[in-house]
Amino acid sequence: MKNIAILASGSGSNAEEIMKHFQDSKKGKVILIGSNKREAYVLERAKKFDVPTFIFNKTQLEEGMVTQILKDAKVDLVVLAGFLLKIPENLLEVYPNEIINIHPALLPKYGGKGMYGMKVHEAVKGAGDTETGITIHLVNEQYDEGKIIFQAAVQLDPEDNPDTIAKKVHQLEYKYFPNVIESLL
Repeated sequence: MKNIAILASGSGSNAEEIMKHFQDSKKGKVILIGSNKREAYVLERAKKFDVPTFIFNKTQLEEGMVTQILKDAKVDLVVLAGFLLKIPENLLEVYPNEIINIHPALLPKYGGKGMYGMKVHEAVKGAGDTETGITIHLVNEQYDEGKIIFQAAVQLDPEDNPDTIAKKVHQLEYKYFPNVIESLL
């Protein structure tokens, strides 16, 4: 049984889908959720599943506190689910090829610093793209540049707006992210 930790900065809808998926799994279990935002709703979602949580700031992440918490908890895989801070070298060294992220676009399009959530969907709409999707990738030193593990696409209609694009992308995230995580275990 592998131990999974999730780092998230916001609502945590993907984290909830992952916790649901692994509730009765023989392969893995979500044992910890960390957030850099005290008000992040992901912390409430974790309570429903009795998953312990912790809160940290950017300095604590960079100075290794988060790395130590994950090591002490014997975490095997770190999942970023709407986590907005850059992963520091100390965490990458302890978890090489064991940190994954989901991005709401078909990378390499619309990736990089500042490209997350609705900003991505607005860029997709602004570019007039006829499809978008999700990318699940390993995390490295650069935003959204790690090795791609999985991609799934969805067709867009001319009348789609950033909100409807977000809904379509969320459906892909909920459908595929937990299964891809399980395949990595």
